Amino acid sequence: MVDSDGAVEAGRLFVVATPIGNLGDTTPRSIEILKSVDAIAAEDTRRTRKLLTHFGITTRQIPYHDHNEERAAREVLERIEAGEDIALVSDAGTPLVADPGYRLVSSCAERGLEVVAVPGPSAVVAALSIAGLPPQPFHFAGYLPRKSGQRRSRLASLAGMPCTVVYYESPHRIAAALKDMHEVLGDRKAVVARELTKVHEEVLRGTLGELSAMAESRRLKGEIVVVVGCPGKDGGRGGTIREEVDISLL
Repeated sequence: MVDSDGAVEAGRLFVVATPIGNLGDTTPRSIEILKSVDAIAAEDTRRTRKLLTHFGITTRQIPYHDHNEERAAREVLERIEAGEDIALVSDAGTPLVADPGYRLVSSCAERGLEVVAVPGPSAVVAALSIAGLPPQPFHFAGYLPRKSGQRRSRLASLAGMPCTVVYYESPHRIAAALKDMHEVLGDRKAVVARELTKVHEEVLRGTLGELSAMAESRRLKGEIVVVVGCPGKDGGRGGTIREEVDISLL
């Protein structure tokens, strides 16, 4: 972009949320932005290409992920300072929320470059909205450590927080994580939500003990969010309810 005096104006960084499963959750504004920017910084260009192809978007992609973030952030910053508009997207959901992008957004802020939010889907908010546990205050803890000792230490540091806590977890570690949560946090009310907005969406409700036993007896697949109630009355014991929802609009 060039101003009236012929000087190059800096571009903007658009932080664009994308669907966590159901393509129908793509907003008209996000489609418009992804079509109009000069390039898209994408966590996984293969996954993002499926979204772009579905909506007929031909904008060039730039790989931007944990392994190249330092170099890619410099490239994106140079492009923005040269007048280009760039969109930042993650594999799914809202960038920076347990996904790459913090270094880039922070650097833009430090340089006085404009950062624009294009809000939309977020697995944290989606799970919290259907959990039936106190929605505020809540704490998002992201992914817990892979190793049990470190995971239990992290859980212990969160045990006294007087709020609902939301975690992301891998299907390969969910059984071990729920076992550690039960032993460290006690038998609180909790919800395991997997494959949110997808065809095989499933919401499992109970106490941490009940959910831990369930995870030991069956394999949970897909993207998983765990919502754990706060200590005390609102996060205490409750009956088990199992709810399954099939979403056909994918």
